[in-house]
Amino acid sequence: MIVYGISMLYSVFLWRRGFRKDDRINYALLVVAFALHTTAMVLRGFSFQRCPINNLYEAITFLSWTIIAAYLVLGLFRKFRFIGAFAAPILFAIGVFALMPPLDKAHGPTPDFRTDWGSIHGTFILLSCGAFGLSAIAGAMFLTQEHDLKFRKLRAMFSLLPPIQRLETVMNRLLISGIIFLTLGLALAPALIREVEAQGKEFKGDPILIYSIFIWAVYCLLWLARWKFGQVGRRFAWGVVGSFAFLLLTFWGFILISPLHQ
Repeated sequence: MIVYGISMLYSVFLWRRGFRKDDRINYALLVVAFALHTTAMVLRGFSFQRCPINNLYEAITFLSWTIIAAYLVLGLFRKFRFIGAFAAPILFAIGVFALMPPLDKAHGPTPDFRTDWGSIHGTFILLSCGAFGLSAIAGAMFLTQEHDLKFRKLRAMFSLLPPIQRLETVMNRLLISGIIFLTLGLALAPALIREVEAQGKEFKGDPILIYSIFIWAVYCLLWLARWKFGQVGRRFAWGVVGSFAFLLLTFWGFILISPLHQ
């Protein structure tokens, strides 16, 4: 979290300079943060002898890990490294929220994972959130670049941000990836429900399942609006950013009221 914070502060410097400075330093900071983040997750998993996705703290930690992992892959290409300047503040904010003690509640001395399907289901869902998060970051970059070009600001000419056409392509591809991951995660839900009912527990329309289907529908409609009805550019970017903002503000609440996931 300290390294994420340093990266966030350096990102402010890049913003003030109008992205006219290469951000190899910021990329290196995020590589270090990712290494520490991964080590923490691995050690936690070995200490509990299970996949570390078993409460809200672990879910949020894994979500931020998927975002930074995807960014580091994109960052191998210099033209996409400036996503880090947008990602660092989000990762830091998510991390600070995750560190709230009430979120890291124990689930008994021996966590009950009868099959791996629950872990796979959770992984797909959180990978979709990571893809949607990166898509929103690309959308924020698009809106920044579009604003500078619209008002003929000099910093748009000297900026190292990718062209808005490329940013829109990245937004769209990441959104499609997120939809695919979310679809795979939801496809496992019926099998998990049968497993829960086989244990003698009653399933009455878990809130997080209904919420996930709603999020899936929102992103599908967003993609359909771009593909079929020509909602591109600024409107598409605002849709991507707004959808992920809604996801961040509501996901944890539905997890807390979900008896099945608790």
